[in-house]
Amino acid sequence: MPQLRSMALIAGLLCTCAATAAAFAAAQTAQVPNFSSGDFPWVTKNGNYLPPPTGLGPLTVDKAKAVTVVIPNNTGAAVQSQLRVADLNNPNLKPWVIDHLKKANEEELSGKLRYSARASCRPGGVPDFLVYAGAFQPIYILQMPDKIVMINQGNTEVRHIHLNVPHSQNPKPSWYGESVGRYEGDELVVDTIGFNDKTFVDESFNLPHTTQLHVIERYKLSDEGKALEVTFTIEDPGAFNTPWSGIVRFRRTTSVDQLEEQPCADQNVGEIGFHSRLFDVPTATKPDF
Repeated sequence: MPQLRSMALIAGLLCTCAATAAAFAAAQTAQVPNFSSGDFPWVTKNGNYLPPPTGLGPLTVDKAKAVTVVIPNNTGAAVQSQLRVADLNNPNLKPWVIDHLKKANEEELSGKLRYSARASCRPGGVPDFLVYAGAFQPIYILQMPDKIVMINQGNTEVRHIHLNVPHSQNPKPSWYGESVGRYEGDELVVDTIGFNDKTFVDESFNLPHTTQLHVIERYKLSDEGKALEVTFTIEDPGAFNTPWSGIVRFRRTTSVDQLEEQPCADQNVGEIGFHSRLFDVPTATKPDF
């Protein structure tokens, strides 16, 4: 009988532990914010980085050289737009960055087309992924236990964020770098390193960076999950004197907008063909198979 009582006690303890573990797991799951978009992706109407509430913000337009022109928008309609002439008096810029922006300003004022990753069929990098193609394309987020996949419909650009793992010791430089993430309360924190230097931190100015670029993004929901705010911090001692931050805000679409594949370099006809005549588009020199 004592042996039977001991076995019953052990069984009861095991059941209690299992129930406690299940409750803890459920609580943990409940704490994870739901960024997944499915057929209702995230969209933003502002292709520019917004300044943070406090601290150093994004590069701004040189108001002394403000020039307004009439250009076609993404639908072909003529709209008034201010030329993106960077403020070279920004004290946070390294001398070589100022030289680069000075040339970009001169080209902008002369009417030369500014480089566009989307029109050139190239990745936008980080944080440009958030406003890739002028923010005209939706972003889809897929959440899984071990990673998050983000897809910008423009050129079907994809980012992979691996959860709860450390960075590699020596990540190979790439367009989107190596992203690792974790949940902190109601926020998703994404830490990215391992970039090449082929992208721009802010494509609207052609703001360059080095391979020392380090980006931290914080994703947070609001308005009962209908709105998403992404705050990012840029650190690059090779290009900037001190870290700076920016914000991009999104809203879920209110109607179904299914993800569609949008090949770029492989389908350079129609509108894409128009872009390919104006921008340098990658071309394969040999077949893949």
